[in-house]
Amino acid sequence: MKRRIVTATVHNSSGVLNRITGLFTKRQFNIESITVGQTETEGISKMTFVVSVEDDRKLEQLIKQLNKQIDVLKVTDITDQAIVARELALIKVMSNAQTRSEIKGIVEPFRASLIDISKDSVTVQVTGNSEKIEAIIDLLRPYGIKELARTGITAFTRGTQKSVADMKQYYLLQ
Repeated sequence: MKRRIVTATVHNSSGVLNRITGLFTKRQFNIESITVGQTETEGISKMTFVVSVEDDRKLEQLIKQLNKQIDVLKVTDITDQAIVARELALIKVMSNAQTRSEIKGIVEPFRASLIDISKDSVTVQVTGNSEKIEAIIDLLRPYGIKELARTGITAFTRGTQKSVADMKQYYLLQ
């Protein structure tokens, strides 16, 4: 199974999300995450789907079907393009006066922040790629995670397009 990132630009109207996710369901795609939000244009929203795919041809067929939908302006598989992708996580961790400074020490290198502190817990806010989110969760788990909420990935293509292989090669040479 391959993870693919698909974006859809749509008219912001009632029922659009339901119709689009219905097509994913009908084609038996497992949607790992969905993010939806308004764009710079009034009345237009951007959806980002992370899906598990066995057959790229099935995904191509789905994208063609999605592009035929009335409220859909554009659907693109951006997985193999140079992209900017981020996720947000809120993590409520059990803490007391003694462990609070330890937790702050874990949070700082991740450029995360404590956004709420109470007598028996702290809430951490962290943004970044999925690997970064997983890493901080793993480090905070021994303290006891009381609650966790993740947004899922939101993404779009970079201003300058180079293939993923070109970008990896570029960073290896640096």
